[in-house]
Amino acid sequence: MTTGAKTGESPTADPAEPERPSGEPAAADAADRLELGDRTFTSRLILGTGKYTDAETMVAAFEASGTEMITVALRRVDLDELGHGSLIDHIDQDKYLLLPNTAGCYDADAAIRTARLAREVGGWNWINLEVIGHPGTPSPGHDALPGATRALVDEDFIVLPYTNDDPVVCKKLQALGAAAVMPLGAPIGSGMGIRNRANLRIIVEQAEVPVIVDAGVGTASDAALAMELGADGVLMNTGVAGAENPVRMARAMKLAVEAGRLASRAGRIPRKLYATASSPVDGLIE
Repeated sequence: MTTGAKTGESPTADPAEPERPSGEPAAADAADRLELGDRTFTSRLILGTGKYTDAETMVAAFEASGTEMITVALRRVDLDELGHGSLIDHIDQDKYLLLPNTAGCYDADAAIRTARLAREVGGWNWINLEVIGHPGTPSPGHDALPGATRALVDEDFIVLPYTNDDPVVCKKLQALGAAAVMPLGAPIGSGMGIRNRANLRIIVEQAEVPVIVDAGVGTASDAALAMELGADGVLMNTGVAGAENPVRMARAMKLAVEAGRLASRAGRIPRKLYATASSPVDGLIE
């Protein structure tokens, strides 16, 4: 990772948003927290650490996003460099919960070993569990994921498994003790947004643990839609890190997640085939 900001770009976050007016609705919104594992979060946005041009921009994007949880691919970090300029050294662990992930693992044994290493080296017992199904694609593998989930839950890890948008698999992972289920919105890094709205709604309806959309988000409207469909949170990396201005996109994603959550709780009007006048015609003065 290089140092310094992109040419012509400052990694400084945009000015702070205006304060919300006081009142009961704002107080109710403030009480809407994400309870996950043994923690409670204000933010429902989780960011990754890959693909940023430099550490300064990455840290500024974290700040702009309002996130409280950062996921790191342990197999892409030299743990021997901890305390000596490692990627993890740029993450303020007093401010952010570090969520190690097992990206790059193609079988359950490798994922379990990586999780154990995370606990041994850093004391991290939260794990974003990824078991990839095919070397040519980072799509989740269904065969190994349940077994790895069960094994890590039995070892008292807080397990957040990344999976396809399959309601049956999500329900099984939940039954095995996953603290959340994390279905993809679209292929990872594709930026295609939510490709299967129906399945995501079914996953949300049957879930007894938080549902966090993981992968495929490309812009703010994708994040808002995920939340409007009832997701409890969104995890993303490329959508922010790959943007022309990651800091601005991080703030956009923050606002999108908040707006989508509010819209979901407010309840949208029904869709209708025919138009209905905004102003009723009954009672008009002749």
